[in-house]
Amino acid sequence: MFTSVLMIEKALTSADVEFVTTLHGEEEVTFQVLLQPRGDQADRLLRAIDDVAMGELDEAARERETPEGDAATEPATRALQVSLSALHQAGCQAEGRLAETHPLDALKDIVEEAGADEVIVLTDPHYVEEFFHRDWASRARHKVGVPVLKLFSHSKA
Repeated sequence: MFTSVLMIEKALTSADVEFVTTLHGEEEVTFQVLLQPRGDQADRLLRAIDDVAMGELDEAARERETPEGDAATEPATRALQVSLSALHQAGCQAEGRLAETHPLDALKDIVEEAGADEVIVLTDPHYVEEFFHRDWASRARHKVGVPVLKLFSHSKA
């Protein structure tokens, strides 16, 4: 059995579930899901810049409305449960948790605990972080000791 750690930042959509569950063809895959709740206000500016770069001006203007920090825990927990349920409905074994420590430390811990074969970082585009190689996938490649695949979410959750 192949074990993938799936690092996400929002609930998986049906298109995302189909995408990650078919990556390995007929091979049986079990997922360890790590959801990174929304960060603090320092991240808000980068997300707004990304929204503007993608032409989503309305999204950039609504950045202040999205819960962050401790207020993001409840919505993140719901998103994790939705994602695990969707993976189970697709016939996959899946467990998950929120990143309660630094996300890269949490990711490394899950990789080691699960004996994972790979990490999949499934995210919306983050152009500023990607340009400077500060996105989660780029940083994880230097930390986790297994291959890291970066995929973009198919649609908004």
